[in-house]
Amino acid sequence: MANLAPLSSADEPTVAALIAARPHLSMHAFDGLVLEGVPLAHIADTLGTPVWVYGAGTMRARLAALKSALAGIAEVHYAVKANDHLAVLKIMAQGGAGADVVSGGELLRARKAGIAADHIVFSGVGKTRDELALALREGIFQINAESGEELAMISAVATSIGRTARVALRINPDVDAGTHAKITTGKAENKFGIQYADAAALYAHAATLPGIEPVGIALHIGSQILTTAPYRAAFARAAELIRTLRAMGQTVTRMDCGGGIGIGYADEPGASPAALAGAIRAAFGAMDLQLMVEPGRWLVGPAGLLLASVVLTKGDERFVVIDAAMNDLIRPAMYDAWHGIVPLAAGNAVGATTLVDVVGPICESSDTFAKARALPRLPAGARVAILDAGAYGAVMSSTYNARPQPAIAMVDGDRWTVIRQRQTLEDLWAGETVPDFL
Repeated sequence: MANLAPLSSADEPTVAALIAARPHLSMHAFDGLVLEGVPLAHIADTLGTPVWVYGAGTMRARLAALKSALAGIAEVHYAVKANDHLAVLKIMAQGGAGADVVSGGELLRARKAGIAADHIVFSGVGKTRDELALALREGIFQINAESGEELAMISAVATSIGRTARVALRINPDVDAGTHAKITTGKAENKFGIQYADAAALYAHAATLPGIEPVGIALHIGSQILTTAPYRAAFARAAELIRTLRAMGQTVTRMDCGGGIGIGYADEPGASPAALAGAIRAAFGAMDLQLMVEPGRWLVGPAGLLLASVVLTKGDERFVVIDAAMNDLIRPAMYDAWHGIVPLAAGNAVGATTLVDVVGPICESSDTFAKARALPRLPAGARVAILDAGAYGAVMSSTYNARPQPAIAMVDGDRWTVIRQRQTLEDLWAGETVPDFL
Protein backbone atom coordinates (compact mmCIF):
# COMPACT_ATOMS: atom_id res chain seq x y z
CA MET A 1 0.00 0.00 0.00
CA ALA A 2 1.63 3.24 -1.17
CA ASN A 3 -0.60 5.52 0.89
CA LEU A 4 -2.31 6.65 -2.30
CA ALA A 5 -5.95 6.07 -1.38
CA PRO A 6 -8.03 4.81 1.53
CA LEU A 7 -7.90 1.10 2.25
CA SER A 8 -11.13 -0.84 2.22
CA SER A 9 -12.37 -1.67 5.71
CA ALA A 10 -11.67 -5.33 5.02
CA ASP A 11 -7.98 -4.60 4.42
CA GLU A 12 -7.43 -2.22 7.32
CA PRO A 13 -5.21 -3.35 10.18
CA THR A 14 -6.66 -3.57 13.67
CA VAL A 15 -5.65 -1.20 16.44
CA ALA A 16 -3.47 -3.96 17.90
CA ALA A 17 -1.78 -4.56 14.53
CA LEU A 18 -1.05 -0.85 14.10
CA ILE A 19 0.67 -0.72 17.49
CA ALA A 20 2.56 -3.96 16.94
CA ALA A 21 4.03 -2.62 13.68
CA ARG A 22 5.51 0.39 15.52
CA PRO A 23 8.20 -0.49 18.06
CA HIS A 24 8.18 3.04 19.48
CA LEU A 25 4.51 2.61 20.54
CA SER A 26 3.01 0.33 23.19
CA MET A 27 -0.36 -0.04 24.90
CA HIS A 28 -0.37 -0.37 28.70
CA ALA A 29 -3.38 -1.45 30.72
CA PHE A 30 -3.26 1.58 33.04
CA ASP A 31 -1.19 4.17 31.16
CA GLY A 32 -2.78 3.58 27.77
CA LEU A 33 -0.86 4.38 24.59
CA VAL A 34 2.81 5.12 25.27
CA LEU A 35 5.31 6.77 22.92
CA GLU A 36 8.84 5.62 23.76
CA GLY A 37 8.51 5.82 27.57
CA VAL A 38 5.85 8.53 27.99
CA PRO A 39 2.09 7.95 28.38
CA LEU A 40 0.43 10.11 25.77
CA ALA A 41 -2.59 10.69 28.00
CA HIS A 42 -0.30 12.60 30.37
CA ILE A 43 0.69 14.98 27.58
CA ALA A 44 -2.93 15.43 26.52
CA ASP A 45 -3.94 16.07 30.15
CA THR A 46 -1.24 18.71 30.51
CA LEU A 47 -1.41 20.48 27.16
CA GLY A 48 -4.93 19.77 25.95
CA THR A 49 -5.81 18.70 22.44
CA PRO A 50 -5.17 18.87 19.59
CA VAL A 51 -1.45 18.54 20.25
CA TRP A 52 1.50 17.26 18.25
CA VAL A 53 3.96 14.84 19.85
CA TYR A 54 7.36 13.90 18.39
CA GLY A 55 9.65 11.09 19.52
CA ALA A 56 13.27 12.25 19.60
CA GLY A 57 14.59 8.75 20.30
CA THR A 58 12.62 7.38 17.37
CA MET A 59 14.03 9.98 14.97
CA ARG A 60 17.54 9.39 16.30
CA ALA A 61 17.25 5.62 15.83
CA ARG A 62 15.88 5.94 12.30
CA LEU A 63 18.67 8.29 11.26
CA ALA A 64 21.26 5.90 12.69
CA ALA A 65 19.67 2.97 10.83
CA LEU A 66 19.64 4.86 7.53
CA LYS A 67 23.22 6.04 7.93
CA SER A 68 24.29 2.48 8.73
CA ALA A 69 22.63 1.15 5.57
CA LEU A 70 24.32 3.83 3.47
CA ALA A 71 27.71 3.73 5.22
CA GLY A 72 30.53 4.00 2.69
CA ILE A 73 27.99 4.62 -0.09
CA ALA A 74 26.14 7.92 0.30
CA GLU A 75 25.83 10.89 2.64
CA VAL A 76 22.46 11.78 4.21
CA HIS A 77 20.99 15.26 3.77
CA TYR A 78 17.69 15.57 5.66
CA ALA A 79 14.86 17.10 3.61
CA VAL A 80 13.93 20.04 5.85
CA LYS A 81 10.53 20.48 4.20
CA ALA A 82 9.28 17.29 5.91
CA ASN A 83 9.49 18.85 9.40
CA ASP A 84 11.47 22.03 9.98
CA HIS A 85 11.17 22.45 13.76
CA LEU A 86 14.50 23.52 15.24
CA ALA A 87 14.46 20.63 17.72
CA VAL A 88 14.02 18.14 14.86
CA LEU A 89 16.82 19.77 12.89
CA LYS A 90 19.03 19.64 15.99
CA ILE A 91 18.53 15.87 16.20
CA MET A 92 19.55 15.57 12.55
CA ALA A 93 22.62 17.77 13.09
CA GLN A 94 23.71 15.79 16.15
CA GLY A 95 23.25 12.55 14.21
CA GLY A 96 25.57 13.70 11.45
CA ALA A 97 23.03 14.53 8.76
CA GLY A 98 23.30 17.47 6.42
CA ALA A 99 20.27 19.30 5.03
CA ASP A 100 18.38 19.58 1.77
CA VAL A 101 16.60 22.94 1.71
CA VAL A 102 14.16 24.56 -0.73
CA SER A 103 14.03 28.15 0.56
CA GLY A 104 16.12 30.78 2.26
CA GLY A 105 14.06 30.27 5.41
CA GLU A 106 14.85 26.56 5.48
CA LEU A 107 18.52 27.32 4.90
CA LEU A 108 18.65 29.66 7.89
CA ARG A 109 16.67 27.22 10.04
CA ALA A 110 19.22 24.50 9.26
CA ARG A 111 22.10 26.83 10.09
CA LYS A 112 20.37 27.93 13.33
CA ALA A 113 20.07 24.26 14.36
CA GLY A 114 23.79 23.71 13.88
CA ILE A 115 23.98 22.11 10.43
CA ALA A 116 27.19 23.28 8.77
CA ALA A 117 26.86 25.29 5.57
CA ASP A 118 29.10 22.84 3.72
CA HIS A 119 26.56 20.09 4.47
CA ILE A 120 23.61 21.94 2.90
CA VAL A 121 22.17 21.41 -0.60
CA PHE A 122 19.73 23.98 -2.01
CA SER A 123 17.05 22.47 -4.25
CA GLY A 124 13.84 23.88 -5.73
CA VAL A 125 12.49 25.19 -8.99
CA GLY A 126 11.98 28.85 -8.02
CA LYS A 127 14.96 30.15 -6.04
CA THR A 128 15.08 33.95 -5.95
CA ARG A 129 18.16 36.10 -6.45
CA ASP A 130 18.15 37.01 -2.77
CA GLU A 131 18.01 33.32 -1.79
CA LEU A 132 20.86 32.48 -4.16
CA ALA A 133 22.95 35.31 -2.73
CA LEU A 134 22.26 34.06 0.78
CA ALA A 135 23.31 30.53 -0.17
CA LEU A 136 26.52 31.73 -1.77
CA ARG A 137 27.44 33.99 1.13
CA GLU A 138 26.83 31.12 3.56
CA GLY A 139 29.13 28.93 1.47
CA ILE A 140 26.77 25.99 1.10
CA PHE A 141 27.85 22.66 -0.37
CA GLN A 142 25.83 22.76 -3.58
CA ILE A 143 23.03 24.44 -5.50
CA ASN A 144 20.84 22.13 -7.60
CA ALA A 145 19.94 24.11 -10.71
CA GLU A 146 16.68 23.24 -12.45
CA SER A 147 16.83 25.17 -15.74
CA GLY A 148 19.02 27.12 -18.13
CA GLU A 149 17.28 30.27 -16.96
CA GLU A 150 18.26 29.51 -13.37
CA LEU A 151 21.86 28.90 -14.40
CA ALA A 152 21.95 32.41 -15.86
CA MET A 153 20.57 33.78 -12.57
CA ILE A 154 23.14 31.88 -10.52
CA SER A 155 25.96 33.14 -12.73
CA ALA A 156 24.80 36.75 -12.46
CA VAL A 157 24.37 36.60 -8.68
CA ALA A 158 27.67 34.79 -8.10
CA THR A 159 29.70 37.24 -10.19
CA SER A 160 28.00 40.25 -8.60
CA ILE A 161 29.15 39.19 -5.12
CA GLY A 162 32.47 37.68 -6.09
CA ARG A 163 31.63 34.06 -5.31
CA THR A 164 31.78 30.78 -7.22
CA ALA A 165 28.68 28.59 -7.13
CA ARG A 166 29.13 24.83 -7.00
CA VAL A 167 26.20 23.63 -9.11
CA ALA A 168 24.64 20.27 -9.88
CA LEU A 169 22.12 20.03 -12.71
CA ARG A 170 18.85 18.48 -11.60
CA ILE A 171 17.64 16.33 -14.43
CA ASN A 172 14.10 15.15 -15.08
CA PRO A 173 14.59 11.48 -16.04
CA ASP A 174 10.93 11.00 -17.08
CA VAL A 175 10.49 8.10 -14.66
CA ASP A 176 7.15 7.34 -12.99
CA ALA A 177 7.75 6.87 -9.26
CA GLY A 178 4.44 4.99 -8.92
CA THR A 179 3.18 7.32 -6.22
CA HIS A 180 0.39 9.89 -5.86
CA ALA A 181 0.21 12.33 -8.80
CA LYS A 182 0.60 15.30 -6.47
CA ILE A 183 3.91 14.05 -5.05
CA THR A 184 5.61 12.73 -8.17
CA THR A 185 8.38 14.97 -9.48
CA GLY A 186 10.36 13.03 -12.08
CA LYS A 187 7.99 12.76 -15.05
CA ALA A 188 8.33 14.90 -18.15
CA GLU A 189 5.10 16.80 -17.43
CA ASN A 190 6.27 17.79 -13.92
CA LYS A 191 7.66 21.29 -13.36
CA PHE A 192 10.90 20.00 -11.87
CA GLY A 193 14.31 19.56 -13.41
CA ILE A 194 15.96 19.79 -16.82
CA GLN A 195 14.69 17.61 -19.64
CA TYR A 196 17.01 14.67 -20.04
CA ALA A 197 17.71 15.30 -23.73
CA ASP A 198 18.90 18.84 -22.96
CA ALA A 199 21.07 18.03 -19.95
CA ALA A 200 24.43 17.24 -21.58
CA ALA A 201 24.51 20.42 -23.65
CA LEU A 202 23.36 22.54 -20.73
CA TYR A 203 26.05 21.06 -18.47
CA ALA A 204 28.70 21.97 -21.04
CA HIS A 205 27.20 25.46 -21.26
CA ALA A 206 27.29 25.81 -17.47
CA ALA A 207 31.04 25.17 -17.55
CA THR A 208 31.48 28.29 -19.69
CA LEU A 209 29.50 30.61 -17.40
CA PRO A 210 31.35 32.94 -15.04
CA GLY A 211 30.85 32.28 -11.36
CA ILE A 212 29.70 28.67 -11.87
CA GLU A 213 31.54 25.42 -11.21
CA PRO A 214 29.45 22.48 -12.44
CA VAL A 215 30.14 19.56 -10.12
CA GLY A 216 27.51 16.92 -10.77
CA ILE A 217 24.03 15.66 -11.48
CA ALA A 218 20.96 15.59 -9.23
CA LEU A 219 17.51 14.05 -9.44
CA HIS A 220 14.45 13.53 -7.27
CA ILE A 221 11.58 11.53 -8.72
CA GLY A 222 8.91 11.78 -6.03
CA SER A 223 7.84 11.04 -2.49
CA GLN A 224 6.56 7.94 -0.63
CA ILE A 225 8.33 5.44 -2.92
CA LEU A 226 8.12 1.89 -1.61
CA THR A 227 10.08 -0.14 -4.21
CA THR A 228 13.50 0.29 -5.79
CA ALA A 229 12.33 -0.16 -9.39
CA PRO A 230 11.72 3.58 -10.02
CA TYR A 231 15.07 4.43 -8.41
CA ARG A 232 16.89 1.88 -10.54
CA ALA A 233 15.35 3.29 -13.71
CA ALA A 234 16.21 6.87 -12.79
CA PHE A 235 19.71 6.02 -11.58
CA ALA A 236 20.44 4.16 -14.83
CA ARG A 237 19.57 7.27 -16.85
CA ALA A 238 21.71 9.45 -14.58
CA ALA A 239 24.68 7.08 -14.86
CA GLU A 240 24.35 7.09 -18.64
CA LEU A 241 24.38 10.90 -18.64
CA ILE A 242 27.46 11.03 -16.43
CA ARG A 243 29.33 8.69 -18.77
CA THR A 244 28.32 10.88 -21.71
CA LEU A 245 29.49 14.04 -19.96
CA ARG A 246 32.82 12.54 -19.03
CA ALA A 247 33.30 11.35 -22.61
CA MET A 248 32.75 14.99 -23.65
CA GLY A 249 35.57 16.04 -21.33
CA GLN A 250 33.34 17.45 -18.60
CA THR A 251 34.16 17.02 -14.90
CA VAL A 252 31.45 15.24 -12.91
CA THR A 253 32.31 14.41 -9.28
CA ARG A 254 28.94 14.32 -7.48
CA MET A 255 25.60 12.55 -7.78
CA ASP A 256 22.61 13.66 -5.72
CA CYS A 257 20.23 10.67 -5.70
CA GLY A 258 17.29 12.60 -4.19
CA GLY A 259 14.88 11.36 -1.55
CA GLY A 260 11.38 9.92 -1.47
CA ILE A 261 11.94 6.67 0.43
CA GLY A 262 8.53 5.70 1.77
CA ILE A 263 7.10 4.44 5.06
CA GLY A 264 4.32 2.02 5.95
CA TYR A 265 1.18 3.90 6.99
CA ALA A 266 -0.84 0.78 7.87
CA ASP A 267 0.89 -2.36 9.18
CA GLU A 268 2.93 -3.03 6.03
CA PRO A 269 6.71 -2.54 6.02
CA GLY A 270 8.08 0.67 4.60
CA ALA A 271 10.78 0.90 1.97
CA SER A 272 14.10 -0.77 2.74
CA PRO A 273 17.16 1.48 3.24
CA ALA A 274 19.36 -1.53 2.44
CA ALA A 275 17.56 -2.00 -0.88
CA LEU A 276 18.01 1.70 -1.70
CA ALA A 277 21.70 1.40 -0.83
CA GLY A 278 21.96 -1.58 -3.17
CA ALA A 279 20.33 0.35 -6.03
CA ILE A 280 22.72 3.27 -5.53
CA ARG A 281 25.75 0.98 -5.36
CA ALA A 282 24.69 -0.93 -8.47
CA ALA A 283 24.28 2.24 -10.54
CA PHE A 284 27.15 4.38 -9.30
CA GLY A 285 29.48 2.20 -7.21
CA ALA A 286 32.22 2.02 -9.85
CA MET A 287 31.99 5.65 -11.02
CA ASP A 288 34.14 7.43 -8.38
CA LEU A 289 31.40 9.85 -7.33
CA GLN A 290 30.53 11.61 -4.10
CA LEU A 291 26.99 10.33 -3.53
CA MET A 292 24.18 11.76 -1.40
CA VAL A 293 20.50 11.15 -0.61
CA GLU A 294 17.78 13.52 0.66
CA PRO A 295 15.27 11.60 2.83
CA GLY A 296 12.64 13.36 4.92
CA ARG A 297 9.48 11.35 5.56
CA TRP A 298 11.36 8.10 6.32
CA LEU A 299 13.29 9.78 9.13
CA VAL A 300 10.52 11.70 10.88
CA GLY A 301 7.12 10.48 9.66
CA PRO A 302 6.64 7.52 12.06
CA ALA A 303 8.02 9.56 14.98
CA GLY A 304 5.13 12.06 15.03
CA LEU A 305 1.56 11.81 16.32
CA LEU A 306 -1.38 14.19 16.37
CA LEU A 307 -3.48 13.73 19.51
CA ALA A 308 -7.15 14.72 19.41
CA SER A 309 -10.29 14.41 21.52
CA VAL A 310 -13.75 13.31 20.44
CA VAL A 311 -16.10 16.32 20.60
CA LEU A 312 -19.25 14.33 19.85
CA THR A 313 -20.69 11.58 17.71
CA LYS A 314 -23.67 12.07 15.44
CA GLY A 315 -25.78 10.23 12.90
CA ASP A 316 -26.26 7.15 15.07
CA GLU A 317 -22.54 7.39 15.86
CA ARG A 318 -21.57 7.13 12.19
CA PHE A 319 -19.63 10.39 12.43
CA VAL A 320 -16.95 10.76 15.09
CA VAL A 321 -16.15 14.48 15.30
CA ILE A 322 -12.73 15.27 16.77
CA ASP A 323 -11.11 18.58 17.73
CA ALA A 324 -8.23 18.23 15.25
CA ALA A 325 -8.91 19.33 11.70
CA MET A 326 -7.56 19.55 8.17
CA ASN A 327 -5.87 22.84 9.04
CA ASP A 328 -3.70 20.81 11.44
CA LEU A 329 -3.06 17.74 9.26
CA ILE A 330 -4.00 18.33 5.64
CA ARG A 331 -2.65 15.12 4.10
CA PRO A 332 -5.94 13.16 4.14
CA ALA A 333 -7.81 16.08 2.54
CA MET A 334 -5.09 16.84 0.00
CA TYR A 335 -3.90 13.36 -0.97
CA ASP A 336 -6.61 11.00 0.35
CA ALA A 337 -3.77 9.83 2.59
CA TRP A 338 -4.45 6.96 4.99
CA HIS A 339 -3.33 7.42 8.62
CA GLY A 340 -3.85 4.93 11.41
CA ILE A 341 -6.05 6.09 14.31
CA VAL A 342 -5.53 4.57 17.76
CA PRO A 343 -7.39 5.35 21.01
CA LEU A 344 -5.19 6.60 23.84
CA ALA A 345 -7.02 4.70 26.61
CA ALA A 346 -6.61 0.94 26.74
CA GLY A 347 -10.31 0.57 27.49
CA ASN A 348 -11.25 2.47 24.33
CA ALA A 349 -8.94 0.32 22.20
CA VAL A 350 -10.81 -2.95 22.68
CA GLY A 351 -14.30 -4.17 22.02
CA ALA A 352 -16.50 -4.55 18.98
CA THR A 353 -15.76 -2.25 16.07
CA THR A 354 -18.13 -0.35 13.84
CA LEU A 355 -17.53 1.54 10.62
CA VAL A 356 -17.27 5.27 11.28
CA ASP A 357 -16.13 8.44 9.56
CA VAL A 358 -13.62 10.37 11.65
CA VAL A 359 -14.06 14.05 10.81
CA GLY A 360 -12.95 17.45 12.00
CA PRO A 361 -14.85 20.67 12.74
CA ILE A 362 -13.73 22.69 9.68
CA CYS A 363 -16.50 23.90 7.35
CA GLU A 364 -15.28 21.77 4.44
CA SER A 365 -16.47 18.30 3.43
CA SER A 366 -12.82 17.38 2.85
CA ASP A 367 -12.13 17.81 6.58
CA THR A 368 -12.14 14.04 7.02
CA PHE A 369 -9.43 11.83 8.52
CA ALA A 370 -11.01 8.45 7.81
CA LYS A 371 -14.06 7.08 6.01
CA ALA A 372 -15.74 3.78 6.91
CA ARG A 373 -12.92 3.05 9.37
CA ALA A 374 -13.43 0.06 11.69
CA LEU A 375 -12.88 1.42 15.19
CA PRO A 376 -14.04 0.55 18.71
CA ARG A 377 -16.71 2.83 20.13
CA LEU A 378 -15.34 6.31 20.84
CA PRO A 379 -17.63 8.34 23.11
CA ALA A 380 -17.38 12.09 23.61
CA GLY A 381 -14.20 12.89 25.52
CA ALA A 382 -12.28 9.84 24.29
CA ARG A 383 -8.87 10.68 22.89
CA VAL A 384 -7.10 9.29 19.85
CA ALA A 385 -3.68 9.43 18.24
CA ILE A 386 -3.39 9.94 14.50
CA LEU A 387 -0.27 8.00 13.57
CA ASP A 388 2.72 8.70 11.33
CA ALA A 389 2.13 12.45 11.27
CA GLY A 390 5.71 13.57 11.87
CA ALA A 391 6.27 14.46 8.21
CA TYR A 392 4.23 17.00 6.26
CA GLY A 393 2.00 17.57 9.28
CA ALA A 394 2.63 20.62 11.43
CA VAL A 395 4.87 22.07 8.75
CA MET A 396 1.92 22.26 6.32
CA SER A 397 -0.66 23.45 8.85
CA SER A 398 -2.54 26.74 8.86
CA THR A 399 -4.93 28.76 10.99
CA TYR A 400 -7.90 28.32 8.65
CA ASN A 401 -11.25 28.98 10.36
CA ALA A 402 -9.29 31.05 12.92
CA ARG A 403 -8.02 27.94 14.65
CA PRO A 404 -4.83 28.51 16.69
CA GLN A 405 -1.81 26.32 16.01
CA PRO A 406 -1.56 23.45 18.53
CA ALA A 407 1.29 23.00 20.96
CA ILE A 408 4.11 20.60 20.09
CA ALA A 409 5.70 18.27 22.65
CA MET A 410 8.86 16.22 22.24
CA VAL A 411 9.43 12.90 23.98
CA ASP A 412 12.89 11.44 24.53
CA GLY A 413 12.77 8.11 26.31
CA ASP A 414 10.80 8.63 29.52
CA ARG A 415 11.01 12.44 29.54
CA TRP A 416 9.15 15.08 27.56
CA THR A 417 8.90 18.82 27.16
CA VAL A 418 7.03 21.46 25.17
CA ILE A 419 8.90 22.64 22.08
CA ARG A 420 6.19 24.99 20.80
CA GLN A 421 3.52 26.68 22.88
CA ARG A 422 -0.10 26.60 21.74
CA GLN A 423 -1.16 29.79 20.00
CA THR A 424 -3.71 31.92 21.78
CA LEU A 425 -6.72 33.35 19.99
CA GLU A 426 -5.15 36.80 20.32
CA ASP A 427 -2.01 35.54 18.56
CA LEU A 428 -4.11 35.03 15.43
CA TRP A 429 -4.40 38.76 14.81
CA ALA A 430 -1.35 40.02 16.69
CA GLY A 431 0.41 41.13 13.48
CA GLU A 432 -2.60 42.67 11.81
CA THR A 433 -3.51 46.36 11.58
CA VAL A 434 -6.69 48.16 10.57
CA PRO A 435 -5.99 51.18 8.37
CA ASP A 436 -6.95 54.62 9.65
CA PHE A 437 -9.31 55.22 6.72
CA LEU A 438 -11.58 52.48 8.07
